[in-house]
Amino acid sequence: SANADGFRLQIPVADGFASGGTALRPALGRALDARAARLSSEPGVAVRIGGHTDSQGSEMVNLRLSIARAEAVVAYLRERGIALERLSADGRGEGDPLTSNATEEGRVRNRRIELILSRQP
Repeated sequence: SANADGFRLQIPVADGFASGGTALRPALGRALDARAARLSSEPGVAVRIGGHTDSQGSEMVNLRLSIARAEAVVAYLRERGIALERLSADGRGEGDPLTSNATEEGRVRNRRIELILSRQP
């Protein structure tokens, strides 16, 4: 979806990371690989990676986890040739849910990585 921040791609991370972990699982790697080739061909596009968690557990733990996961995605994209100056990591923790955390389905939707694409100044 597009908004004032730029174009936003949401990647569910239900299978992307182990619970509480920051190592990318193959499913998330494949999803990022599919986008990395396109990003390589658009050198004028900045990519902000937002990490999001559900509300299970401590808010501070979730914030730290979301930052570490966003940083892991930055490192992964760097390994695929995306220049560091185009990448930034932004952990949002549980603070920006898509839907209610009251159900397992809602919590699964809220656990995600977002790539926000915008023109570099």
